[in-house]
Amino acid sequence: MGKIADIVNRNLETIQDLRCLSVLMVSISSLISQRFQEQLVNKTEQLFDTIDSSQVNIARRIVQFLRNIKYSYYPLLERCNKVFLSNVNHLDLDSISKILSLYHSLQFHSFEFILMTKKRLTEMIPLFDYPASFVKLFVTLGPVAGPEEEKQLKSTILLMSEELTSQQALAVMGAMEEMESRNSRLIKKIASILHKHLDNYKPVELLRITQASIFLHFQSKELFVKLRELLLSYLKVSVIPSEISLLICALSMLPSPHLDEARISQIEAVLPQCDLNDLNSFATSVLRCIQYDHMYRNNIPGKQLKLLQKLDHYGRQRLQKCSSLNLLWEEVKSLKGDWFADSLLEETVVTLQRLMDEINYINVAGIASFISRTNYLSTSLLDRIASVVLQQIEKIHPFAILAIILPFSALNYDPPQRDEFFGTCLQRLNSYLSILDPLMLVFLGYSLATREYFSEDLLKAIFNIRFLAKLDSQLELLCSSLNMKVQFRLMELNRAVCLECPEYQIPWFHDRFCQQQYKKDFGSMNGAQQQIYKMLAEVLGGINFVKASVLTPYYYTIDFECILDKRKNPLPYGSHNTTLGKLPKIHSELNTQIAGSRLPPGAEKIALEFLDSRAFCRNIPHLKGKSAMKKRHLEILGYRVIQIPHFEWNSMALSTKNARMDYLRERIFGEGKSSS
Repeated sequence: MGKIADIVNRNLETIQDLRCLSVLMVSISSLISQRFQEQLVNKTEQLFDTIDSSQVNIARRIVQFLRNIKYSYYPLLERCNKVFLSNVNHLDLDSISKILSLYHSLQFHSFEFILMTKKRLTEMIPLFDYPASFVKLFVTLGPVAGPEEEKQLKSTILLMSEELTSQQALAVMGAMEEMESRNSRLIKKIASILHKHLDNYKPVELLRITQASIFLHFQSKELFVKLRELLLSYLKVSVIPSEISLLICALSMLPSPHLDEARISQIEAVLPQCDLNDLNSFATSVLRCIQYDHMYRNNIPGKQLKLLQKLDHYGRQRLQKCSSLNLLWEEVKSLKGDWFADSLLEETVVTLQRLMDEINYINVAGIASFISRTNYLSTSLLDRIASVVLQQIEKIHPFAILAIILPFSALNYDPPQRDEFFGTCLQRLNSYLSILDPLMLVFLGYSLATREYFSEDLLKAIFNIRFLAKLDSQLELLCSSLNMKVQFRLMELNRAVCLECPEYQIPWFHDRFCQQQYKKDFGSMNGAQQQIYKMLAEVLGGINFVKASVLTPYYYTIDFECILDKRKNPLPYGSHNTTLGKLPKIHSELNTQIAGSRLPPGAEKIALEFLDSRAFCRNIPHLKGKSAMKKRHLEILGYRVIQIPHFEWNSMALSTKNARMDYLRERIFGEGKSSS
């Protein structure tokens, strides 16, 4: 195969047949250099226009090649997607299944392709009555199916469940996890088939079974006992770090997790060979065991704590030795969890800063996503990202722009050339506004609004009947959590535009949505809020001078509200039915009037907000974008905003009640302007 790769390399300039080249590309993809990969991608782009738009197999092989080399190259993916869309009525179940699987691996999302294939797959439901094909249909259609199709799929798979093989049952269980299924009868049936075939599964499959069982809330002592036995038996003979890490991970997820000395020694023996993903997996598993021992056994074995220290050491050592941004990125791009955030995040950012000259148009979106995900504000990294964008914008695909803008929005940071940076990003997007997925446009609009950047073209593309209908179609394909997140972002964007850009005359149309959300119980105040509530009542002269959990026009909730007259004397509210620790019922009969419009002349309404750690960047006390935007909007609504950061309220300087009372008096009666 190496000789074949060499022949392709030497003859690349003369090859003109993309069908033959695509076959060879897939075959040699695992053993070629990055430089050769880029040459093949460029050659494919040159030859793409030579093929007929009906050549689905060539397009599929190109996507497969990109998946094999782990390169989400949007220009080629977009062109291949157009081929698939123009031939969607001729695609069979196998083709649709393969394409969606490749897209998933590359994290490439095409709403239009999913919508069209969903229709095609739904038509296939009555056509398959044997397990092999129906399982493939269940796995492919299930995660995007509507309630009616989902019901059909589940009832049919239940009827043929006795005929399922071990691999088919595993595929169904995985799909049910993705569908967030709560069909207890089907879960129990599939779990019994998995239990019957448990001896035949590989370690990675046992991990998938464990994860799905836990996620689907399936409890079976017999299944868990058998799983533990098999995982331990595999561990006794395993010597590969990645396999040991996934076996330990599965064991730690089972009830009553525990690491004995033999397992700890086995982990320690492979640590020098582990990459950051393996180290992170081990640390997450050890922390689960420590947490269980602390809660139920009331002790923490010293050997587990020593193992954590060793994991920290090897993680830092690996980062310090790293000399290539691309190699580092392969290891850190999917890292998450408490151990990484607490032990290695700072060192990872230092390493990224050391290698930031290697940030370019290929990896810039990935690095930006990492910063957004970790909430770590590094101004030098963000400035470098902005610089790369300004210099190489023509090479950056519009699909990558949202990921690039996100950290600036989330972390409330403007690069030195702010307007030029955002303007350049939007200019790159303009010709794609009608092509981008609806949810991407919503997130984009919201992210820019957070930074007080409003593009009239973008807002016109979002706030029209046709787009909103298209968005509704996409919402039906999303899992419930993402569906709700998109709806909230659209509401927040609508609110931002109404408050900050009234000249665009975009109407507020989220009253009903907000009322449905705020009818839910708001729960109880946390400890700090209870303290502040009691002290505010004392500072202001009584409980009737302060309101807790107030719903403002445009449906912002604020922790506390009070009114001062023009002489800075507190004004009382009506009767209160608030008991300490419980929030009062919230009234939803709101209009969009400015807060001060019904006050006596010279009086002001004050909004007091307690800000916990989620309102700030992870590494420094810098207010994040969402909290900064809320403060801005409350001021537009007529409030003077007082934000009480957790690190001030819980500081040594405010360790006594008197100090806290003085702090509140100073913030309320001191300066007559918003402070933070």
